[in-house]
Amino acid sequence: MRRYLSVRVMWAIPTLFGIVLAGFVLTRVLPGDPAQILVGDFPAPPGYIEEIRARYGLDQSYVEQFVAYISSLLHADLGYSFMHGQPVTRLVFQRAGRTLLIMVPALVIASVVGVFLGSAAARRQGTKWDTLITAFAITGRSVPVFWLAILLVMVFAVRLGWFPTSGMRTVGSSLTGLGAITDVFRHMVLPMATLSLAYTTVVARVARTSIVESSHEDFVDTALAKGLDDRAVHWRHVVRNSLIPVVTVIGFNFGFALTGAILTETVFGWPGVGSLLITAVTARDYPVILAVLLLAAVMVVVFNLVTDLAYVLIDPRAKVSDEA
Repeated sequence: MRRYLSVRVMWAIPTLFGIVLAGFVLTRVLPGDPAQILVGDFPAPPGYIEEIRARYGLDQSYVEQFVAYISSLLHADLGYSFMHGQPVTRLVFQRAGRTLLIMVPALVIASVVGVFLGSAAARRQGTKWDTLITAFAITGRSVPVFWLAILLVMVFAVRLGWFPTSGMRTVGSSLTGLGAITDVFRHMVLPMATLSLAYTTVVARVARTSIVESSHEDFVDTALAKGLDDRAVHWRHVVRNSLIPVVTVIGFNFGFALTGAILTETVFGWPGVGSLLITAVTARDYPVILAVLLLAAVMVVVFNLVTDLAYVLIDPRAKVSDEA
């Protein structure tokens, strides 16, 4: 196991380097000049744009800029934001905390509810409940996330007035303590519900398919022949042997937690990493774009590793040996 983890970590290094390199190239080939975007349409004094380029190292060749960026990364420095005028590390981690504030509960709820819905559909295969749950999963997966978000805003925020339409806190409020926590929670509900519904449908479909396949295995008939209760056989044997694909999907969802809420955060005006990335792309804020890509890649690598380790806990046959 220790050797396996070491090999995976070693493979992660060139993977992350390749992602950084690809991100660096893509940001540089994007049309638009960051210095010109910072100045805007207002007349600038002669040489002012060149001064801005020199300040942020944009006057150097691409090779020199890349070497300087890698050198900064090795010193745990993600650079300085052109647009926000502050260190990227502090900016991105602050926004990442806000994104995870809605993403983690949404993904946990989606994982639990999705497994139970998939299990319920599989146990009632061919009935109206199976059809209803399958239709819900297919419809929910087909509906664009931004459309679902707008629909929830129109119904629960505009028409019913139960929740705020956007933002993280009420503008102009001076709430503290429990009042401030309640205010943030009310702003969280709609974006969290949007993400939960979107991810629940994926988990439910995979869970149903996997459970249906496992329910036809010989070990199920053997367990029932021994006199075990049908419910016990379902949860202790069928569901457990069906969790590998489900865990894979859940790990994939958690891996993309930082960037998975881009459209949702845009609709709800949630100040997280998704909205930060959209703003950075618009302003050609290269350090912020690269930092978000790098952190997202790190999370994908980490959760892929966590998923592989979870296989061992779920199915002892998937145990990873030191020789792997």
